Amino acid sequence: MSPRRAAAPDQPSLAGFDAAEPTDRLFLAVYPDAATAARIAALAADLRQRYALHGKPLATDRLHVTLHHLGDYVGVPNDVVRMATEAAGRVACAPFEVSFDRVASFSARHSRRPFVLLGEEGTVSMAALQRSLGQALGAGGLARWVAPQFTPHVTLLYDDALVPAQAVEPVRWRVEEFVLVRSLLGQSRHVPLARWALRD
Repeated sequence: MSPRRAAAPDQPSLAGFDAAEPTDRLFLAVYPDAATAARIAALAADLRQRYALHGKPLATDRLHVTLHHLGDYVGVPNDVVRMATEAAGRVACAPFEVSFDRVASFSARHSRRPFVLLGEEGTVSMAALQRSLGQALGAGGLARWVAPQFTPHVTLLYDDALVPAQAVEPVRWRVEEFVLVRSLLGQSRHVPLARWALRD
């Protein structure tokens, strides 16, 4: 029996049947190297104390930049994995350096606002990679998951507070690959499904 996509939260269930809760999330992402991830985690801990935030910082191995969210599902949708893998394999991009130099809270409608690491000039190449991936996903049958806008960021934690943008010492690393990730919802676990090395 193939996995099926979970019903949308506002979609009514059939009489006598409850919509299944999603168990898996798929996304394409870039992860910092281990040393940079440790530096980001230390920065998150320092800022959490400085701004009296209560949210728990994300685990070091979960710090990443999401390039494209590919949906939440009940089980792993093999068709989506296949299409995403084929599309990602068609993307050509040289390795590049990314740099983030400020933090801020995203304004969210709910109380768990993402507190994130951001950049501008230092994220231009990241945005170019995201666009190239989006074009490949669209051509490969996954156009519904191509976001019209992209703000490169690393989520540090979630908190009720709304922290205005603040400059920080730039955090840089060399991006040499991107990854298709399976996130196990409610378990705080990321499982890499495939990796693509950037090449000149």
